[in-house]
Amino acid sequence: MKIAIVTETFLPSTDGIVTRLTACIKWLHRAGHDVLIIAPDLGVDEFDGAPVKGVAARTLPVYRSKQFALPNRVVKEYLEDYDPDVVHVVNPAILGYSGVKHARRLGYPLVASYHTNVAQYLDYYHLSPFKGVIWWYFRKLHNQADLNICTSQTVQQELNERSFRNVHVWKRGVDTENFHPGNYSASMREKLTDGRTEDKLLLYVGRLAPEKEIEKIRSVLEASDEFSLAIVGDGPHRQPLERHFEGTKTVFTGFMHGEELAQAYASSDVFVFPSTTETLGLVILEAMASGLPLVAARSGPTCEQIEDERTGLLYDAEKAGDFVNTVRRFEDETLRRRLAANARKDIGELGWSEAAGQLLELYNEAVGLDEAARKKEKLT
Repeated sequence: MKIAIVTETFLPSTDGIVTRLTACIKWLHRAGHDVLIIAPDLGVDEFDGAPVKGVAARTLPVYRSKQFALPNRVVKEYLEDYDPDVVHVVNPAILGYSGVKHARRLGYPLVASYHTNVAQYLDYYHLSPFKGVIWWYFRKLHNQADLNICTSQTVQQELNERSFRNVHVWKRGVDTENFHPGNYSASMREKLTDGRTEDKLLLYVGRLAPEKEIEKIRSVLEASDEFSLAIVGDGPHRQPLERHFEGTKTVFTGFMHGEELAQAYASSDVFVFPSTTETLGLVILEAMASGLPLVAARSGPTCEQIEDERTGLLYDAEKAGDFVNTVRRFEDETLRRRLAANARKDIGELGWSEAAGQLLELYNEAVGLDEAARKKEKLT
């Protein structure tokens, strides 16, 4: 099968979407399928044998730490030259608008995947009045697809309630060979704790943005001297966060990748996840695979990943003091070890093959739906 993937984000960017895409592209390539990637031009022209066709990218005033590609007619040229069997538009919004538009006009079967709760993000940027417009726009784009996919049952339910059509849940996956408790490193722990290796080390991994609510973690450091914090990642909110955590036992590392990131997970004690805006939270699965228990805000997609009191502890984000009290329960090392073992056991050997195989099945289903729709048009 020839598959064209049009995505708003790709390498060298670091996020859960890129991780999922690259893992599935590798699987598809090894299964004998041909993939073309159309993405913002950030200097990458090939990935695992798949050509990457770049579209001119620029920063936008609302988000200056990342480059985006605007709608561009070159997407039509790339699709015509490649002539795919199916087009997958990932998170259609800006560049993805061109992907949806030209896939439809050229008559290609179309899959669209939803990964980011942009409407909910607006609350953190003082743009809440635009929520209705955002939902209208995303629904209009997604409902041109033969088939839509998202990454959790909670999001599927919300999209169904908002009249998105034919929405499927894309199975979860994580690289259990790379993320594993055996990656513990004394030197990494020394780095993440700034030498305070006897402290309980809290770890946050991800994009540094207002909607992640990372500021909340400071309250734990103020309430108990037993904890240190490592923040792994970068983003538009880094400088405000560095000021916010000044004077606390906090280390900012910037982005980590590969073996270094795997060591960071395995060398920490507890993973903290304050966000309530996630559509999945791939870092949760990476932490579990690394044998870390979790503390997370109780929200739909997060509850699908974490079993409260078994693989982690969930807290009520609206209840004053609940976050601090929940994290402090991990002062009990017996509890921490029990939940850590359960977290790793639950992930098992999950890998990416099941999620990638399902994606291929969904591509084939979209092709079938497209063919059926064309036959129906001819009959009418």
